[in-house]
Amino acid sequence: MSTASRPEAIEILLVEDSPGDVRLTREALGEAKVTNRLHVAGDGVEAMAFLRRQGKYASAPRPDLVLLDLNLPRMDGREVLALIKGDPELRTLPVIVLTTSDAEADVLKSYDSHANCYLVKPVDVDQFFAQVRSLEGFWLAVVKLPPEPARAAA
Repeated sequence: MSTASRPEAIEILLVEDSPGDVRLTREALGEAKVTNRLHVAGDGVEAMAFLRRQGKYASAPRPDLVLLDLNLPRMDGREVLALIKGDPELRTLPVIVLTTSDAEADVLKSYDSHANCYLVKPVDVDQFFAQVRSLEGFWLAVVKLPPEPARAAA
C-alpha cells in the first residue's frame, strides 16, 4: 500500500530543543495534506527513550519519520543518529537531519552515519515553511515508508 493511501496518520518524531522551531514545524505540518501526528523530544536522551519505548514512552508509537536537529542538550543529534542507525530495531527509520549547521564536517558525518537526508534550516520563516512542506510532499506523500520490523521471538 502506498504511503499516500494509508488510512492512519504518519507518525513523526521531531527531536528539537528550540521552542520556536517546534512551533514553526508544528504549524507547517498542520497545513499538510497528509494526516500526521507530531511528537516532540527536546533532547537526545528523551528521543532515545521515545524510540526505545522506555519509561513514560512505553506506549509511544513507532515513528514513520524522524526529524533530527544536531545541536541538542544532554545527547546531541550526531550521537542519536549513530544510535538509531546502529540499532537493528531502529535502523530502518528514515532520519532527516534538520539543523542550522551547514558545516561540511556535519554533512559528511551525518551521511556517513546513514542519515537519509540533510537539510539546513533557513533563517527566513517563509523559506522554513516551504522546506517543511517540501519534506511533507516527498517523505509523507511520495515515499513508501518502512514497516516496523517484526520482533524476534524471545
